[in-house]
Amino acid sequence: MKLALGFCMAIVATELAGPPLRAPLVPLDPNTIGKAPITSWTTFNGDYSGERYSTLTQIGPANLIRLEPQWIYRITEIGAQRGAPVPIIKCTPLLVNGLLYMTIPDHVWALDARTGKELWHYEWVDHGGHLIGQRGVGIWKTMVFFLTPDNWLIALDANTGKELWKKNYADARKQYFSTSAPLVIKNHVIVGVGGDAMDMPGFLVSFDPETGDVQWTWWSTPRAGDPALKTWPNETASDHGGGMTWMPGTYDAALNLIYWPTGNTNPVFAGQGRPGANLWTESIVALDVDTGKLKWYFQVSPHDTHDFDNTTAPILFDRTIDGKPQKLVAQAARNGFFVTLDRVTGKYLMVKPYVPLDYSSGLSADGEPIPIPDKDPSVGGSINIVNASNWPAPAYSPKTGLVYVNSVEGKAIYYLTDDSDKPSGYGGTGVGIGRAVRVLQAIDPLTGNAAWKHVYPNLSDAPTTVGPSILTTASNLLISGDDQRNMIVYSADKGQILWHHELSANESGGITTFLLDGKQYIVFGAGDSLYAWSLRK
Repeated sequence: MKLALGFCMAIVATELAGPPLRAPLVPLDPNTIGKAPITSWTTFNGDYSGERYSTLTQIGPANLIRLEPQWIYRITEIGAQRGAPVPIIKCTPLLVNGLLYMTIPDHVWALDARTGKELWHYEWVDHGGHLIGQRGVGIWKTMVFFLTPDNWLIALDANTGKELWKKNYADARKQYFSTSAPLVIKNHVIVGVGGDAMDMPGFLVSFDPETGDVQWTWWSTPRAGDPALKTWPNETASDHGGGMTWMPGTYDAALNLIYWPTGNTNPVFAGQGRPGANLWTESIVALDVDTGKLKWYFQVSPHDTHDFDNTTAPILFDRTIDGKPQKLVAQAARNGFFVTLDRVTGKYLMVKPYVPLDYSSGLSADGEPIPIPDKDPSVGGSINIVNASNWPAPAYSPKTGLVYVNSVEGKAIYYLTDDSDKPSGYGGTGVGIGRAVRVLQAIDPLTGNAAWKHVYPNLSDAPTTVGPSILTTASNLLISGDDQRNMIVYSADKGQILWHHELSANESGGITTFLLDGKQYIVFGAGDSLYAWSLRK
């Protein structure tokens, strides 16, 4: 790319951005990955907690009127991709040593964070997989790790973009595909997969960052001899049970546990051939990061029949309850339940709907929702909720103690299209009915109650279930977007709109903030453009 487009004199064309960039010489210390994001943003969520909270306060309520774009980098040389008529930035850009690393499917860029000037561009030629999105890279020392649609882990030199090694970890011919950002922890590069069409099992795999050697693999459905196999009718059903791992997890260094959300059960929609809870699909699982061994699980959607991919980020936070400090993990699940667990043991503290729903008959003794069979998809159609949330990142503020999530309230008719005893693939479908509304919620994770809600204008005919990502800061800001191409800043405690600005497209990737040369930036993707905002002098 040769151009950084934008408004007014604040945006500088890259041809005028000064002399060519020099590569960074300082490697990223693995011990600093996942620390609180201040002068860097080193993981998909900024740190390992999933809070997407920044301690920075330079930009605050009193000076938002001075917030303006510093540069805009637009993707201009790449046309339509399979499944995407125009490039859409769905990544969270990472910042290390003043360089931003940005992705779309098959492409990685390194940009100067001060000017938006391109340093290098890596392009991959895929041989399969879906190009519906790419969530970003992982970084370790002077290496950048990138996942391709056809399931290659690519190691690049962070200074030059030169390919160092590559490893294929899943077969695209079996309809596995990859859209995630690798999670780098210590000497592990942890990778998940997506795929539904051919009823394959999901898994996580950990690679050595220097050599690409496999360190461990964890399957999200049980193997022969595992007691959890009793939640399936037989081993064959488990081997084809889904539970994809296509969004990054979170990590507690003190416990040495990763918390990973697992996806929907296969065959999709058609549950008559797989009676039982179908572990470990639709769950939050806690795994030892060094071995991949399962520590505990909590199944948010037992026996899923509505494609309720449980891939919303599990957020880690600490609170004092009844005078005792507790380590907690919370998730606003796509099935409409808000879940708060003890992250040491997996025991539930609170499970409660956060959108109107009527498909559960209550909770089990372990706090897991009990589905109502009459709500399962049927040949004639049955009514249930649409996805209440999706993959864009929620957030948590330690200042307010609230979890923030963009949610959708609406209904759909779910049809069973394969009513055989042994269905396969997509055995049904869902069609929205009535008016769905998108709502930004601030939820107390100890009670499940909303402290405040903001109902969007919902002017589009069919509000998307893929809402914008969220970022909170120590200056009481909540930054997000809507479906009318607006970037909006709210007060995190009350939900008051403090500032907004129209963009060229809806915010489509993760929002980051960091200090560079003593100046706080806010960076995010919207459509085919990456925006960098800061305060004018």
